[in-house]
Amino acid sequence: MTAADAALDLTQGLLWLHIAVFLRVGPAIFLFPGLGESTVPVRVKLVLALLITVFTAPAVAPWIPPEATNSGGFFWLVLSETAIGILIGLGVRLFVMALQTAGSIAGQSTSLSHILGGAGVTPLPAIGHFLVIGGLALVMILGLHVRAIQMVILTYGIFPVGILPEASSVGQWGMRQVAGAFALAFTLAAPFVIVSVLYNLTLGIINRAMPQLMVVFVGAPVITGLGLLFLFLLAPTMLTIWAHALDGFLANPLGAG
Repeated sequence: MTAADAALDLTQGLLWLHIAVFLRVGPAIFLFPGLGESTVPVRVKLVLALLITVFTAPAVAPWIPPEATNSGGFFWLVLSETAIGILIGLGVRLFVMALQTAGSIAGQSTSLSHILGGAGVTPLPAIGHFLVIGGLALVMILGLHVRAIQMVILTYGIFPVGILPEASSVGQWGMRQVAGAFALAFTLAAPFVIVSVLYNLTLGIINRAMPQLMVVFVGAPVITGLGLLFLFLLAPTMLTIWAHALDGFLANPLGAG
């Protein structure tokens, strides 16, 4: 074998290695909080995915067998690696959806569901929009996006290249994550729900005692002011709890939830 043939084989092997890594990294990056937001241009996401692939490939090369980086089973490689990448990305993305759900619950409870509702690409209540923006900023400040990329690298030891995860296990894991996301959302929004219940009970008692009083005109400013006050006081705690939950998932994605 000549030097040119050896160089060609090495180049071809490196090319297939990076393709195999990109098939898993790309879908995950497109769903990650911050990096994969709908407000980020697709070209920027693609460049980020390519750059992360270049830095990730040397770290995961020992987990990728040589037979997985040839053109023989390319269709199966695309199917399995893309599915695993989407699975990883969705697991992290559910935490953003938990913030959105918590904001929707809090907004509906405090009559703040339509203020600035169209500020994002996806219509959100005001509280949901503020929580999501604050959560994404916190993710970047704490470096959790780097932890997420590290988690993708570690998944090569959990999900072998070219092998689809077992459907039943994925289904059970997905149900746990969805249930955990809704539980986290309700936990974050619980103070707003409690205030809303107390507000409606108070209005009911006042209305029974003074039927001639238009309690809605009196109570609407009160619940709106309480909602804004609670958002000011509780937002740091809510985002801290959310960030700890996300960090726990990144540390143990299969056992979290």
